[in-house]
Amino acid sequence: MNDNAQKSTYCEFCGDFHDPVFEHASLVRVGEMIPNYEFEALQNGEARVMKLSDLRGKWAVLVFYPADFSFVCPTELEELAALYPKFKKLGAEIVSFSTDTVFTHKAWHDSSEGIRAIEYPMGADPSGKIARAFGTLVEGGDPSYTRDEGLSLRGTFIVDPHGLLRSMEINDNSVGRSARETLRKLQALQYVATNNGKVCPASWEPGEDDIEPGMGLVGKL
Repeated sequence: MNDNAQKSTYCEFCGDFHDPVFEHASLVRVGEMIPNYEFEALQNGEARVMKLSDLRGKWAVLVFYPADFSFVCPTELEELAALYPKFKKLGAEIVSFSTDTVFTHKAWHDSSEGIRAIEYPMGADPSGKIARAFGTLVEGGDPSYTRDEGLSLRGTFIVDPHGLLRSMEINDNSVGRSARETLRKLQALQYVATNNGKVCPASWEPGEDDIEPGMGLVGKL
């Protein structure tokens, strides 16, 4: 940024520089309400308009990935598709997001047998505004080349029925995620939500012992 640009965005009140384009969007936080964005989505070969608020009343798993017609992404999305019935049995909806358009989703859906088997909504975020709000958008910000600029990192967000973010995970794009681990996290979050005061230890699975925190356990675990 040149000196003139810096002077034009300098704030005499806080002593910082403000970005008039991106400053309106803040990253989501665990325990806070997620923003209510509207977006197009492809589901079962058909496009429709959705809002994140449409997911209220059920648990939601928002899965951000870099791009359609890529390499690691289909392995993740197909694994989620295979476990989708289990997520639905838990009263949860999955929505995947990339910065592709809904038309690109449709082309991928029609050309790939694995993607065609996906039944959950595939959200389109071509402007990157949703990915930016969730902190997964790769932005360069200068004329030089930035790897994956304009794409999303691999981010997984679990939202409770009230619209509050309960879990977030963001990975480098070179590492695929485990749908089974996402399912386990959802099960643990649902367990603590319905068992007041209980917490789940590492790698907890349904049916295993929980923990009830208290001073009597300090130093004994």
